[in-house]
Amino acid sequence: MEIARNTRGRLAKRMLDIAVSVVLLALSAPLLMIVAALLRLQIGGPTLFRQHRTGQGGRQFTIIKLRTMTDGRDARGNLLPDGQRCSGLGLLVRRASIDELPQLINVLRGDLSLVGPRPLLPRYDPWYTDRERLRFAVPPGITGLAQINGRNGLAWNERLDLDVRYVERWSFGLDLWILARTVHKVFVGSDVAADPSAVMRDLDEERMTTWVRV
Repeated sequence: MEIARNTRGRLAKRMLDIAVSVVLLALSAPLLMIVAALLRLQIGGPTLFRQHRTGQGGRQFTIIKLRTMTDGRDARGNLLPDGQRCSGLGLLVRRASIDELPQLINVLRGDLSLVGPRPLLPRYDPWYTDRERLRFAVPPGITGLAQINGRNGLAWNERLDLDVRYVERWSFGLDLWILARTVHKVFVGSDVAADPSAVMRDLDEERMTTWVRV
């Protein structure tokens, strides 16, 4: 695990995180304020979406994103699928990845890195294999190998394998390459699913079924 052993590499990675996050937050602040105001008018408050995720070392933190979905529910009081709760503007914001920009605050706090395994829900924690738990050896990221290689279109086994491969093969150059690929993905708007649950099952649901069957 090169990234875990390389002290100078970790320092360089952290300096890159801080420098890029400060610049991007400064440049995107006017856009964020306008988009947040429009979303609030369309779907109401709160403007920010907060959710617990599991980070480095298994530590939980609160991730911050722009809220792009309503709280629409069916007759039984259950939340409607993401695709039905995501407004026209919300979908546009998600396709452009503008909703991800507040996570730069998480980067400055040290909860996230720009690049790393994407942080997932705490309820998934019991369902990783021993090898997959290597993802917790490094800070999670806004983007990573899985995000530039299919995102929600990948099966869980593939997605988590890419996370581990990132940890095992990390280099500063790899981070720069992933960031460059991410910029391209954002501009073309590829691999963004309005309703991820329609594309893939939740990890705990999938493995509860497959592991019990085995």
